[in-house]
Amino acid sequence: MAAAAAMVVAAVTAGCKAEAATDAPSAGTPSAAPATSASTPPASPTPSASESETAEPSKKPSPSPSTQKPAPKVLMAPGAKGEQVRELQARLAQIGWFDDKPTGTYGPVTTTAVKGFQGKRGLLATGSTDTVTWDRLLGMTTKPTRAELDGKDVKKPQAKLDPRCMTGRVMCISKTTRTLSWMIDGKVLSTMDVRFGSQYTPTREGVFKVGWKSRDHVSTLYDTPMPYAMFFSGGQAVHYSSDFAARGYNGASHGCVNVRDKAAVAALFDQVRTGDKVVVYW
Repeated sequence: MAAAAAMVVAAVTAGCKAEAATDAPSAGTPSAAPATSASTPPASPTPSASESETAEPSKKPSPSPSTQKPAPKVLMAPGAKGEQVRELQARLAQIGWFDDKPTGTYGPVTTTAVKGFQGKRGLLATGSTDTVTWDRLLGMTTKPTRAELDGKDVKKPQAKLDPRCMTGRVMCISKTTRTLSWMIDGKVLSTMDVRFGSQYTPTREGVFKVGWKSRDHVSTLYDTPMPYAMFFSGGQAVHYSSDFAARGYNGASHGCVNVRDKAAVAALFDQVRTGDKVVVYW
């Protein structure tokens, strides 16, 4: 599969202009007193009481506030147990980061899931759940039901369909909800779980077309099976992944869009035509 797309970082700088404060001489008629005459300097270098009150204060350094923000408070960490950990796992399951049944124990699977969630959102990937991570997760999920906490059900938030998906025949792929929706003229016909490339082999985003299809494809680059492959950008394709089916989101592709439901992607393969649109978006 194709190499990862280059990442572009835009740097924005802000500056401020310092303006010098000057005391302009009065335009009025000078006083007859020598001390205030425009041509006669004061008799004494010592300023008067009134001048001292309005003179520029001495430039003593003022204490500057610390520029370091305190680290966010850690709410849950590996080894923790309890109902909040169970809720964490159920909420991660809603957005596709946790595939196991919620146990209430913060083990290696939960740690990996939290790290992945943090990394994808530009947070410090510690694997521990701090206040920033928890607040972000709460904003993206709903309060788990009893069935979700018991691992009997997972209610994923509905994907916000990209406007580019609303016309024609489209594989509409959301990186936010990790879902692929097969749509025709704005109507969703089927939805399935998908996963994407890693940080070093990311799945490209944008609007593409299905270039060609291969039912029993095998990657010549990685020597791995890619059944029901539908290529949309160079070597990147939508295809079934047995590794995704076995490991869930603990793994990643080399840039392809992996589908874990073999029956679902087989049915999709039979419906998608060469030239159909593919939209990959956040």
